[in-house]
Amino acid sequence: MTTLLIHHPVFAQHLVPFGHPERRERIKAVEAVLGESRFDGLLREEARMADVEMILLCHTQAHLDAMRHASPSEGLGRLDPDTVMSPKTLEAALVAVGGACQAVDAVLTGAARNAFCAMRPPGHHAEPERAMGFCFFNQAAIAARHAQTVHGLSRVAIVDWDVHHGNGTQAIFWDDPSVLYASTHQMPLYPGTGAASETGAGNIVNAPLPPGADGAAFRDAFETRILPALDRFAPELLIISAGFDAHERDPLGGLDLVEADFAWATDVLMERAERDFAGRIVSVLEGGYDLKALAASTAIHVARLMQAG
Repeated sequence: MTTLLIHHPVFAQHLVPFGHPERRERIKAVEAVLGESRFDGLLREEARMADVEMILLCHTQAHLDAMRHASPSEGLGRLDPDTVMSPKTLEAALVAVGGACQAVDAVLTGAARNAFCAMRPPGHHAEPERAMGFCFFNQAAIAARHAQTVHGLSRVAIVDWDVHHGNGTQAIFWDDPSVLYASTHQMPLYPGTGAASETGAGNIVNAPLPPGADGAAFRDAFETRILPALDRFAPELLIISAGFDAHERDPLGGLDLVEADFAWATDVLMERAERDFAGRIVSVLEGGYDLKALAASTAIHVARLMQAG
């Protein structure tokens, strides 16, 4: 078995205003680096469109209807100062959800050892009834619920290392002990959630880091908070919200991580997965807004995933 790469050309067709950090050049940078010969061993599939039932696993019908209503036929429309829709945005967001669920299907049926979903827009800020923070639907959360409803899993874990806290994922699973949400992120920072005191039904584990924290602090957060929680929870599948905006070069964050820190985090999560749940990992791209740092961090993350098994 190998690593599956989920991709689709529509991800580059979600347009934003000039100067917006969540621009299509992000996915082009990721696609370019994953197109290098060292990644020839990837199994590549185009993402499929999500159906309505997938969206409703974590979002309300009212939210889906609102996204359809807000989708412009031309030009750009703003849902808030940060979150912008173009004519292809809704399609891109639906395909991102479908692709994340497709990755779960492949990993849980044994068609792939693990998977990386190279997609935009990101998703972890999307709440059940609210799009925000560049996000429209929460693909990591939906993928977790898809694993439970379609494949019968009892426990799914989501580990989020984006520099911004995944308020949407936390909100979706706040009182659901069947899903562990564990996040390390900068605080204070947008969206203002993610304090260590926010614990949900005992299934929410936040390990906030202060501005300027480096790789040593990041690794300590994993070793003292994230990994022990993962061991206690004993998941059957791990989903990674893989944001790379905690990199020292990123313009939207204030942490000082480098590629080696993301490689280390990937390695320790893979060790847990190989030991405890058959190596089953689905990684979903979230943030990362410096193109050089995003490409290099993605590359080392995917290269590590390819070493599984």
